[in-house]
Amino acid sequence: MRSSRPGPLRPLRRRAAAVAAVAVTALLAVTPASYGSAPAAAPAAPAARALAAPDIPLANVKAHLTQFQSIAAANGGNRAHGRPGYKASVDHVKAKLDAAGFTTTVQQFTSSGATGYNLIADWPGGDPGQVLMTGAHLDSVSTGAGINDNGSGSAAVLEAALAVSRARLQPAKHLRFAWWGAEELGIVGSKHYVNSLSTTDRSRISGYINLDMVASPNAGYFVYDDDPAIEKVFKDWYAGIGVPTEIETEGDGRSDHAPFKTAGIPVGGLFTGAGRVKTAAQATKWGGTSGQAFDRCYHSSCDSTANINDTALDRNSDALAHALWTLGTQAAPAPGTSFENTTDVAVPDGGAAVTSTVTVTGRTGNAPSALRVDVDIKHTWRGDLVVDLLAPDGTAYRLKNSSSSDSADDVVAAYTVNASTETANGAWRLRVQDVAAQDTGYIDSWKLTF
Repeated sequence: MRSSRPGPLRPLRRRAAAVAAVAVTALLAVTPASYGSAPAAAPAAPAARALAAPDIPLANVKAHLTQFQSIAAANGGNRAHGRPGYKASVDHVKAKLDAAGFTTTVQQFTSSGATGYNLIADWPGGDPGQVLMTGAHLDSVSTGAGINDNGSGSAAVLEAALAVSRARLQPAKHLRFAWWGAEELGIVGSKHYVNSLSTTDRSRISGYINLDMVASPNAGYFVYDDDPAIEKVFKDWYAGIGVPTEIETEGDGRSDHAPFKTAGIPVGGLFTGAGRVKTAAQATKWGGTSGQAFDRCYHSSCDSTANINDTALDRNSDALAHALWTLGTQAAPAPGTSFENTTDVAVPDGGAAVTSTVTVTGRTGNAPSALRVDVDIKHTWRGDLVVDLLAPDGTAYRLKNSSSSDSADDVVAAYTVNASTETANGAWRLRVQDVAAQDTGYIDSWKLTF
């Protein structure tokens, strides 16, 4: 074992290694290197800068909520699955989108013995291989009009879509909007939609953004933490207006993003809280009343237009528009694009493993079968090092084992990994561990090339 070798022998090994390095250098002049970097890929052209999003008029969003309230009042007080109020809500939204130039499709399904409806709206243009979806459930519970849950999300998505039309937006990605049925019965509509997609069609969806309850009267500002790229867009927008956010946990897996996530599609979204109680710390951070539910009218008859926080509705509508313009108008990285981390990370001598993260965004589907991993690790005895690539789901791919005979400095190498079973987008990590004593080093840089 390396750790049991007497200390005085190390300088002799180091000098021997230096002599060997001279010989190897001469040999490399005429033969390929076993460990050195392969020729660097040609630098990719920088992605097009995303366009700035317009302000979403709060009055327009609230007008949709007023319409949903009127539809419920005219149809037994609710807009629930299988009830006339739900179909009237679908017809209202569809008419707005048809007039604005969208191609709309009504998808039918059956749940609890009644016909349900999903409304899908496609904006013309954009890369059909890069589909950015945004959705919200349109149904209410049977006990009320469901204006916050989820008229608020439905209205914000509708007005964002209409803003796309007003701007005559020409996105890089294809934009698709959706209003789901029977969410309150177990996210039935969105499950039906995802299950109806072919494997190819699923792979074309680069991301799905979900809005569910975005105007709770005692609002919090919660962001889904599923896809790093979508999460960052929302967090950055809120940081820009000085509003802190928290990770959404109350409804995780209970809304329409869940079927997409299960299918391996990157998801994100916004939420302002439901029946859970706001803490004192949250009240200090966001205002409102501690010890009280974020929405006291959750799933109740009082979930009406009087149950809306205008500030939260306005902010979340604008945040959605920002995400659509940022993610939708910025061209996806071209093949051969590299994602790199150049921040130094110290590797402790004979210590625990350390990691360095590269976040991949804008890809569709899975990583390639020949994913290139370029590694530059500065270390005084490379044989001490074990190096792994960790996929976003935590799967480890061994790049380099330790070896007592590997008596050179540094790891400067290009590896190829078959990562075709891994989702391309997400946080990839390089994990490095020094498994023996007496030498030190650090991760200088590393990159992934797709």
